[in-house]
Amino acid sequence: MNLGKKLTAEFLGTFWLVLGGCGSAVLAANFGGDGNPLGIGFVGVALAFGLTVLTGAYAFGHISGGHFNPAVSFGLWAGGRFPTRELLPYIVAQVLGGLVAGFILMQIAKGNADFNNNPLAAGNFASNGYGALSPGGYTVAAAFLCEVVLTAFFLIVIMGSTHPRAPAGFAPIAIGLALTLIHLISIPVTNTSVNPARSTAVAFFAGSGAVSQLWLFWVAPILGGLIGGMAYKWLGRED
Repeated sequence: MNLGKKLTAEFLGTFWLVLGGCGSAVLAANFGGDGNPLGIGFVGVALAFGLTVLTGAYAFGHISGGHFNPAVSFGLWAGGRFPTRELLPYIVAQVLGGLVAGFILMQIAKGNADFNNNPLAAGNFASNGYGALSPGGYTVAAAFLCEVVLTAFFLIVIMGSTHPRAPAGFAPIAIGLALTLIHLISIPVTNTSVNPARSTAVAFFAGSGAVSQLWLFWVAPILGGLIGGMAYKWLGRED
């Protein structure tokens, strides 16, 4: 597959992840107010992120590998599954796809007269944060550790489920369920990133608070991805 098609697939897959996952948080999580049975809530947002990765992987995985996440690209590179020459182009395509989705989501959200884009609110516009911008008020150290560990295990699941000896055709299901579980664990801590492109996609529309904390949601997931990729490279090697 030529690189242009791979990058287009990564752009579209990341677009879909941000529109579906962050869109569910912005538009549907609290629809009608607290306690309204039509709002999808915490669990619904977690499922939405998992479903976007599951469906995106089936749609685009055979073209680009279905990374949709710079931390995944770094992790697969560290695990010996991805070439160095494609790393930067993939990351650029992922970030651009996410930003376009963030822009479109903002235009949709502004169509509601009650939409309030408060840059000082935790989780504003589905953004990630720590301290005052953490949904549960978690510290920067807790947020950093959470993002590193969960991203590392995400890579382990990705590499294990796509191993040649794993059951064929089921990898997107395992990966989507893993991302759902990750959100169920960490939405209260950071609003769940494990994906620098997803964090960047909404931070620049959420305001100065999210932008000032964006560094953590690049450094921690990429570090976690590298750890997970290297760990599985060792674990899966047949000695």
